[in-house]
Amino acid sequence: MIRKWLIGGGILVVAGYLGVAGYIYMADNARSKTLISEEKQLTDVAISSVSNTKISHQQISNLFYQKGCDYCHTSSASLPFYAAIPGVKQLMDYDIQQGSQYFSLEPTLLAIKENRAVPEADLAKIESAIVREQMPPQRFAVLHWSSGINTQERNQILDWVKSQRAEYYPSNSSSDMQHLTLQPLPDTLPVDNQKVALGSRLFHDPRLSSDNTVSCASCHLLSKGGVDNLATSTGVNGQKGGINAPTVFNAVFNVNQFWDGRAVDLQQQAGGPPLNPVEMASASWDEIISKLQQDAQLTQEFVQVYPQGYSEHTITDAIAEFEKTLTTPNSPFDRYLKGDANALTASQKNGLALFQKNKCDTCHVGKNIGGQSYELMGLKGNYFADRPKDLTADDHGRFNVTKDPRDKHRFKTPGLRNVALTAPYFHDAQAEDLNQAVEMMLKYQAGTSLPPQDIKDIVAFLESLTGEYITHQ
Repeated sequence: MIRKWLIGGGILVVAGYLGVAGYIYMADNARSKTLISEEKQLTDVAISSVSNTKISHQQISNLFYQKGCDYCHTSSASLPFYAAIPGVKQLMDYDIQQGSQYFSLEPTLLAIKENRAVPEADLAKIESAIVREQMPPQRFAVLHWSSGINTQERNQILDWVKSQRAEYYPSNSSSDMQHLTLQPLPDTLPVDNQKVALGSRLFHDPRLSSDNTVSCASCHLLSKGGVDNLATSTGVNGQKGGINAPTVFNAVFNVNQFWDGRAVDLQQQAGGPPLNPVEMASASWDEIISKLQQDAQLTQEFVQVYPQGYSEHTITDAIAEFEKTLTTPNSPFDRYLKGDANALTASQKNGLALFQKNKCDTCHVGKNIGGQSYELMGLKGNYFADRPKDLTADDHGRFNVTKDPRDKHRFKTPGLRNVALTAPYFHDAQAEDLNQAVEMMLKYQAGTSLPPQDIKDIVAFLESLTGEYITHQ
């Protein structure tokens, strides 16, 4: 009798599961068709005038909706009615919470809709998830039968990623390195030499500060990897900032500037510190300009390049033009990417392999090996709870700019170029050296640990990213 009850109960459980999953399957299909139809109406006009590559963008967008990726990786997805069913609700709540922390699909979907470049780090994350067959998670696929990605669909996504890179992020790597998410730096960038000369003088000019003691170069020493090697920089009157100064070298390749990305470009970034009361503390640009106007030689040279004279715009434009020259190509890793197999040691090559195996190259991407996305500090562990200091406003990261709760504790991924020179590490300077930084990243971002020799190899690889700065003539 008990056996019959168990068998009958098992049949009921299986029947219940099949009924719920089958109903979810039909609901998901109906929903994805509606979303695809809406997206098609929005993009038909644009797609009609572009290449086949762009049409494939729409096919990829359709695939993301068909598989239900937007449920967990966008904030705008309306959840289906079955999300309230006990059991289903708990599973979906968990998946949504995890998905929103790891990756937002919204910038990718928007880029597809507007027929422009998908963010470089997004491509890396999508590619990694497909290659490793990590999406969809098994617990999601159990209830969402339509979410499975077959081999043909995987190949379509990977081919799309490859075409996106080729079109928008061309690399001068050797042919056998083109598949990497990491790229060599260009040798130079086009600049206006006259502006560069003025910008260099202003970058090193302490008159931009209220008491004529602090210049841009005070915190961004070109002889120290573009930083000051302090936990927080020292401003006028000995004041201390609240966050670790990022390097100025290769900042031109970052998607935005500052840890929280509040400056859209180098020029806007250059306009921040002079009026910051803790850093350079000038009362106004008029105050700065009045001091520069007393320098007859500088003023004469300045108006030859900027006939309109001094202003916040012209001063920051010159500084930004100079900062475009602060690049450091020809590192051992650059030479390796370009085909010199002997440019890296065996230890460094193993470090690169470990860097890739632990998915470091899904956030640290592109020419600057970072600087392209905002990532949550503590994906695999509560970094701030473990840290031996109280939270500060600076710890809110990107949230301070967007006011979006999902951006709390997200920071712009630092570029790793010349990282061996720029200790201490992280926005709060909690890692004193590269060994500690690697160990902490593995723990809090990758959720793992490695043997000491592997740590040494990763550090050795990071040391291969130190390039050459040649003063612009």
